[in-house]
Amino acid sequence: MSKSAVVVITGATSGLGQLVAIELGRRGCFDLVLTARSKERAEATRKKIELVNASAKVDFFYGDLSVLKDVQRIGSEITAAYPKIDVLLNNAGIHAFEQRITSEGLPEMIAINYLSPWLLTYTLKPCLQNVGKARVVNVASEASRRHGVLKLPEDLTDTTPFNARGSSPIYGKTKLLNIMFTAELAKRWSDTGISVNALNPGFNVSGLGRELWFAPLLERLLKFFRLGDPRRGADIITRLIVEPEYHKKTGGYFNVRTGKSIKPVLPGSDPQMQQKLWKATEELLEQKGFLP
Repeated sequence: MSKSAVVVITGATSGLGQLVAIELGRRGCFDLVLTARSKERAEATRKKIELVNASAKVDFFYGDLSVLKDVQRIGSEITAAYPKIDVLLNNAGIHAFEQRITSEGLPEMIAINYLSPWLLTYTLKPCLQNVGKARVVNVASEASRRHGVLKLPEDLTDTTPFNARGSSPIYGKTKLLNIMFTAELAKRWSDTGISVNALNPGFNVSGLGRELWFAPLLERLLKFFRLGDPRRGADIITRLIVEPEYHKKTGGYFNVRTGKSIKPVLPGSDPQMQQKLWKATEELLEQKGFLP
């Protein structure tokens, strides 16, 4: 990868995104372009990066990734400031324990975990193409194996209420959509020089269950027993960003620790369903006015 490569990271002020930003900042050969909702958390993240490298280049763009209008604006602002982008890491995600509907009438988890990275990737395509050998890295999850029943296009706009117990299949479904999006995008961009890969970061305590009252206690217990170490998840993300072997591959889904390929649960690997999802997403975003 070229010196001073530009890396865009969503969800960079906490969890895996922050750990990856700190690691890339430490290496000193990346310009970090990070998204954030809170200026306070952004500045705290900047200070953590500067602690490992005082000369690190860090730029923040602000918005709410649950609001697609914000996603499109952020993408346009980044495009204007950085005409060449080497890496886009779609990391931001949420596991909500109740149904919330965004201001645009969409289910929040679908909006943040799937539609937001889809739209941001679409918006930044010209900047990625300008590099010649860029990478898109999508954070998925083996939670996708517990996705319930996939119904397209209905699932993209389903605002049926759920509780904490019923949230897991919805979260798993959003991660399945990430894997399917990755595979279809890789096929559609096969002649661009841009590689597109997804990964399973494993179980991580970082940011775990933010909406559960006992989450801080659970996080301390898991750390005590050395379970859910987020550094492992950050490591596989970093490998997909920097290691040459992963640019030679596209459309893959790779596992934490080993870095080896994983076969997605059905219908994740079904080409017809991947295409159906793409078309359903395009139609939805066109209806909402985000695509021409």
